Amino acid sequence: MSTAPSITDFHNHLVPGVDDGAQEPADSAAALGRFRAEGASQIIATPHFMGSLTLDRERGEARLAELDAGWELLRAVVSTDGERMGSALRVERGAEVMLDVPDPDLSDERLRLAGGPFVLVEYPALRLPPVNAEFALEELRTRGWTPVVAHPERYRNLDPTLVELVRFRRAGAFLQMNAGSLFGDYGKTAAGHARRMLMAGEADYVASDYHARGEPGLQRFVRAMGDAGFGEQAELLTMTNPARLLAGEPPLRVPPIEAKSESRSLWERLFG
Repeated sequence: MSTAPSITDFHNHLVPGVDDGAQEPADSAAALGRFRAEGASQIIATPHFMGSLTLDRERGEARLAELDAGWELLRAVVSTDGERMGSALRVERGAEVMLDVPDPDLSDERLRLAGGPFVLVEYPALRLPPVNAEFALEELRTRGWTPVVAHPERYRNLDPTLVELVRFRRAGAFLQMNAGSLFGDYGKTAAGHARRMLMAGEADYVASDYHARGEPGLQRFVRAMGDAGFGEQAELLTMTNPARLLAGEPPLRVPPIEAKSESRSLWERLFG
Protein backbone atom coordinates (compact mmCIF):
# COMPACT_ATOMS: atom_id res chain seq x y z
CA MET A 1 0.00 0.00 0.00
CA SER A 2 1.54 3.32 -1.05
CA THR A 3 1.72 6.25 1.35
CA ALA A 4 1.31 9.93 0.58
CA PRO A 5 4.59 11.81 0.17
CA SER A 6 5.79 13.69 3.23
CA ILE A 7 5.53 17.36 2.31
CA THR A 8 6.82 20.26 4.37
CA ASP A 9 5.22 23.64 3.67
CA PHE A 10 6.82 26.81 5.05
CA HIS A 11 4.86 29.56 3.30
CA ASN A 12 1.18 29.88 4.14
CA HIS A 13 -1.26 32.11 5.94
CA LEU A 14 -3.01 29.87 8.46
CA VAL A 15 -2.81 32.04 11.59
CA PRO A 16 -6.40 33.23 12.02
CA GLY A 17 -7.38 36.88 11.97
CA VAL A 18 -3.98 38.49 11.38
CA ASP A 19 -3.71 39.02 7.61
CA ASP A 20 -5.43 38.15 4.31
CA GLY A 21 -5.35 34.41 5.00
CA ALA A 22 -7.48 32.45 7.48
CA GLN A 23 -9.95 34.74 9.23
CA GLU A 24 -11.40 32.39 11.87
CA PRO A 25 -10.07 29.31 13.69
CA ALA A 26 -12.55 27.26 11.64
CA ASP A 27 -10.73 28.40 8.49
CA SER A 28 -7.43 27.24 9.97
CA ALA A 29 -8.94 23.88 10.93
CA ALA A 30 -10.24 23.33 7.40
CA ALA A 31 -6.86 24.31 5.98
CA LEU A 32 -5.07 21.77 8.17
CA GLY A 33 -7.40 19.10 6.82
CA ARG A 34 -6.54 20.08 3.27
CA PHE A 35 -2.82 19.97 4.01
CA ARG A 36 -3.27 16.50 5.52
CA ALA A 37 -5.11 15.36 2.39
CA GLU A 38 -2.17 16.52 0.26
CA GLY A 39 0.36 14.58 2.31
CA ALA A 40 1.83 17.38 4.39
CA SER A 41 3.39 16.41 7.70
CA GLN A 42 5.16 19.64 8.69
CA ILE A 43 4.05 23.27 8.34
CA ILE A 44 5.49 26.66 9.22
CA ALA A 45 2.80 29.36 9.38
CA THR A 46 4.00 32.68 7.97
CA PRO A 47 1.71 35.70 8.46
CA HIS A 48 2.65 38.98 6.81
CA PHE A 49 4.96 41.32 8.74
CA MET A 50 6.39 44.63 7.57
CA GLY A 51 10.14 44.82 8.12
CA SER A 52 9.96 48.52 8.98
CA LEU A 53 8.05 47.62 12.16
CA THR A 54 11.23 46.11 13.57
CA LEU A 55 12.69 49.64 13.59
CA ASP A 56 9.69 51.11 15.44
CA ARG A 57 9.53 49.51 18.87
CA GLU A 58 5.99 50.49 19.84
CA ARG A 59 4.35 49.56 16.55
CA GLY A 60 6.48 46.45 16.19
CA GLU A 61 5.53 45.14 19.61
CA ALA A 62 1.85 45.83 18.92
CA ARG A 63 1.99 43.83 15.69
CA LEU A 64 3.84 40.96 17.35
CA ALA A 65 1.20 40.91 20.08
CA GLU A 66 -1.44 40.46 17.36
CA LEU A 67 0.54 37.59 15.88
CA ASP A 68 1.03 36.02 19.32
CA ALA A 69 -2.72 36.03 19.94
CA GLY A 70 -3.40 34.50 16.53
CA TRP A 71 -0.68 31.91 17.09
CA GLU A 72 -2.32 30.77 20.34
CA LEU A 73 -5.59 30.30 18.46
CA LEU A 74 -3.80 28.26 15.81
CA ARG A 75 -2.07 26.12 18.46
CA ALA A 76 -5.47 25.25 19.90
CA VAL A 77 -6.71 24.30 16.42
CA VAL A 78 -3.64 22.09 15.88
CA SER A 79 -4.18 20.37 19.23
CA THR A 80 -7.83 19.65 18.47
CA ASP A 81 -6.92 18.42 14.98
CA GLY A 82 -4.33 16.06 16.45
CA GLU A 83 -6.78 14.63 18.98
CA ARG A 84 -9.37 14.06 16.27
CA MET A 85 -6.96 12.48 13.78
CA GLY A 86 -4.88 10.53 16.29
CA SER A 87 -1.64 12.32 15.41
CA ALA A 88 -0.74 15.97 15.24
CA LEU A 89 0.78 17.79 12.31
CA ARG A 90 3.97 19.57 13.26
CA VAL A 91 3.14 23.27 12.99
CA GLU A 92 5.77 25.92 13.71
CA ARG A 93 5.62 29.69 13.43
CA GLY A 94 7.47 32.22 11.35
CA ALA A 95 6.61 35.24 9.21
CA GLU A 96 6.70 36.51 5.64
CA VAL A 97 8.69 39.70 6.12
CA MET A 98 8.16 42.59 3.72
CA LEU A 99 11.43 44.29 2.82
CA ASP A 100 9.98 47.78 2.90
CA VAL A 101 13.28 48.79 4.49
CA PRO A 102 16.65 47.31 3.54
CA ASP A 103 17.80 46.64 7.10
CA PRO A 104 15.05 45.05 9.23
CA ASP A 105 16.08 43.67 12.61
CA LEU A 106 15.08 40.00 12.57
CA SER A 107 16.71 39.05 15.85
CA ASP A 108 13.29 38.16 17.29
CA GLU A 109 12.91 34.44 16.63
CA ARG A 110 9.19 34.87 16.00
CA LEU A 111 10.08 36.46 12.66
CA ARG A 112 12.34 33.62 11.51
CA LEU A 113 11.18 30.29 10.16
CA ALA A 114 10.65 28.00 13.16
CA GLY A 115 12.99 30.32 15.06
CA GLY A 116 15.97 29.09 13.04
CA PRO A 117 18.44 30.90 10.78
CA PHE A 118 16.15 31.18 7.73
CA VAL A 119 13.91 34.19 7.06
CA LEU A 120 11.16 34.33 4.43
CA VAL A 121 11.21 37.72 2.72
CA GLU A 122 9.36 39.50 -0.07
CA TYR A 123 9.66 42.86 -1.83
CA PRO A 124 6.84 45.43 -1.77
CA ALA A 125 4.16 45.63 -4.45
CA LEU A 126 5.47 42.53 -6.25
CA ARG A 127 8.22 44.61 -7.82
CA LEU A 128 11.97 44.32 -7.41
CA PRO A 129 13.87 47.51 -6.58
CA PRO A 130 15.19 49.00 -9.84
CA VAL A 131 18.79 48.81 -8.60
CA ASN A 132 20.64 46.81 -5.96
CA ALA A 133 17.70 44.56 -5.12
CA GLU A 134 20.17 42.18 -3.49
CA PHE A 135 21.43 44.80 -1.02
CA ALA A 136 18.87 43.90 1.65
CA LEU A 137 19.68 40.19 1.23
CA GLU A 138 23.37 40.90 1.74
CA GLU A 139 22.52 42.89 4.88
CA LEU A 140 20.56 39.96 6.29
CA ARG A 141 23.42 37.56 5.61
CA THR A 142 25.85 39.95 7.28
CA ARG A 143 23.71 39.77 10.42
CA GLY A 144 23.77 35.99 10.38
CA TRP A 145 20.37 35.21 8.87
CA THR A 146 19.70 33.32 5.65
CA PRO A 147 17.08 34.95 3.42
CA VAL A 148 14.64 32.90 1.38
CA VAL A 149 13.01 35.05 -1.31
CA ALA A 150 9.31 34.25 -1.55
CA HIS A 151 7.76 33.66 -4.99
CA PRO A 152 10.36 35.49 -7.14
CA GLU A 153 8.50 34.30 -10.25
CA ARG A 154 5.65 36.64 -9.35
CA TYR A 155 7.67 39.86 -9.53
CA ARG A 156 6.33 41.87 -12.43
CA ASN A 157 9.70 43.30 -13.41
CA LEU A 158 11.76 40.10 -13.13
CA ASP A 159 13.89 39.80 -16.25
CA PRO A 160 13.09 36.68 -18.34
CA THR A 161 16.80 35.83 -18.23
CA LEU A 162 16.45 35.51 -14.43
CA VAL A 163 19.57 37.63 -14.01
CA GLU A 164 18.27 39.04 -10.72
CA LEU A 165 17.97 35.55 -9.28
CA VAL A 166 21.61 34.87 -10.04
CA ARG A 167 22.50 38.00 -8.08
CA PHE A 168 20.25 36.90 -5.21
CA ARG A 169 22.13 33.61 -5.03
CA ARG A 170 25.46 35.40 -5.01
CA ALA A 171 24.16 37.46 -2.09
CA GLY A 172 23.55 34.20 -0.20
CA ALA A 173 19.79 33.91 -0.63
CA PHE A 174 17.67 30.92 -1.61
CA LEU A 175 14.53 30.94 -3.75
CA GLN A 176 11.00 29.67 -3.01
CA MET A 177 8.53 29.23 -5.86
CA ASN A 178 4.75 28.96 -5.41
CA ALA A 179 3.29 25.63 -6.49
CA GLY A 180 0.40 27.27 -8.32
CA SER A 181 2.63 29.47 -10.45
CA LEU A 182 3.48 26.58 -12.76
CA PHE A 183 -0.21 26.19 -13.64
CA GLY A 184 -0.94 29.84 -14.29
CA ASP A 185 -2.65 30.57 -10.96
CA TYR A 186 -0.85 33.93 -10.81
CA GLY A 187 -1.02 34.74 -14.52
CA LYS A 188 0.94 33.96 -17.65
CA THR A 189 4.00 36.02 -16.78
CA ALA A 190 4.49 34.26 -13.44
CA ALA A 191 3.91 30.89 -15.14
CA GLY A 192 6.63 31.66 -17.68
CA HIS A 193 9.07 32.69 -14.98
CA ALA A 194 8.24 29.55 -12.99
CA ARG A 195 8.95 27.30 -15.98
CA ARG A 196 12.22 29.06 -16.67
CA MET A 197 13.25 28.73 -13.03
CA LEU A 198 12.61 25.00 -13.06
CA MET A 199 14.35 24.49 -16.38
CA ALA A 200 17.40 26.39 -15.14
CA GLY A 201 17.44 24.75 -11.71
CA GLU A 202 16.91 28.14 -10.06
CA ALA A 203 14.25 27.09 -7.53
CA ASP A 204 15.31 25.70 -4.15
CA TYR A 205 11.85 25.17 -2.66
CA VAL A 206 8.23 24.98 -3.74
CA ALA A 207 5.62 26.02 -1.18
CA SER A 208 1.91 26.72 -1.22
CA ASP A 209 1.50 30.40 -0.20
CA TYR A 210 -1.89 29.05 0.88
CA HIS A 211 -4.43 31.60 2.10
CA ALA A 212 -6.94 29.05 3.47
CA ARG A 213 -9.08 29.15 0.34
CA GLY A 214 -9.34 26.43 -2.29
CA GLU A 215 -6.57 23.85 -2.11
CA PRO A 216 -2.86 24.21 -1.18
CA GLY A 217 -1.89 22.76 -4.57
CA LEU A 218 1.32 21.03 -3.53
CA GLN A 219 0.13 17.55 -4.45
CA ARG A 220 -0.97 18.81 -7.86
CA PHE A 221 2.59 20.07 -8.42
CA VAL A 222 4.13 16.79 -7.25
CA ARG A 223 1.85 14.68 -9.47
CA ALA A 224 2.36 16.81 -12.58
CA MET A 225 6.12 16.85 -12.18
CA GLY A 226 6.21 13.12 -11.56
CA ASP A 227 4.02 12.37 -14.57
CA ALA A 228 6.39 14.45 -16.72
CA GLY A 229 9.38 12.45 -15.46
CA PHE A 230 10.67 14.99 -12.94
CA GLY A 231 9.87 13.24 -9.70
CA GLU A 232 13.39 13.81 -8.37
CA GLN A 233 13.03 17.57 -8.68
CA ALA A 234 9.54 17.52 -7.16
CA GLU A 235 10.73 15.58 -4.14
CA LEU A 236 13.67 17.91 -3.56
CA LEU A 237 11.52 21.01 -3.92
CA THR A 238 8.55 20.02 -1.74
CA MET A 239 9.93 17.44 0.68
CA THR A 240 13.70 17.17 1.05
CA ASN A 241 14.74 20.82 0.93
CA PRO A 242 11.85 22.24 3.00
CA ALA A 243 12.54 19.58 5.65
CA ARG A 244 16.20 20.60 5.62
CA LEU A 245 15.15 24.22 6.13
CA LEU A 246 13.08 23.21 9.14
CA ALA A 247 16.18 21.46 10.49
CA GLY A 248 18.30 24.59 9.91
CA GLU A 249 20.20 23.08 6.99
CA PRO A 250 20.78 24.58 3.51
CA PRO A 251 18.96 23.08 0.53
CA LEU A 252 20.42 20.57 -1.86
CA ARG A 253 20.81 21.88 -5.40
CA VAL A 254 17.86 20.93 -7.62
CA PRO A 255 18.89 19.63 -11.08
CA PRO A 256 17.70 21.61 -14.12
CA ILE A 257 14.78 20.15 -16.03
CA GLU A 258 15.38 18.77 -19.50
CA ALA A 259 12.90 17.53 -22.09
CA LYS A 260 12.16 13.80 -22.08
CA SER A 261 10.77 12.27 -25.24
CA GLU A 262 8.64 9.71 -23.42
CA SER A 263 6.63 12.47 -21.73
CA ARG A 264 6.67 14.98 -24.56
CA SER A 265 3.00 15.95 -24.46
CA LEU A 266 3.05 16.76 -20.76
CA TRP A 267 6.40 18.51 -21.17
CA GLU A 268 4.87 20.76 -23.81
CA ARG A 269 1.86 21.47 -21.63
CA LEU A 270 3.95 22.40 -18.60
CA PHE A 271 7.11 23.82 -20.14
CA GLY A 272 6.30 24.66 -23.73
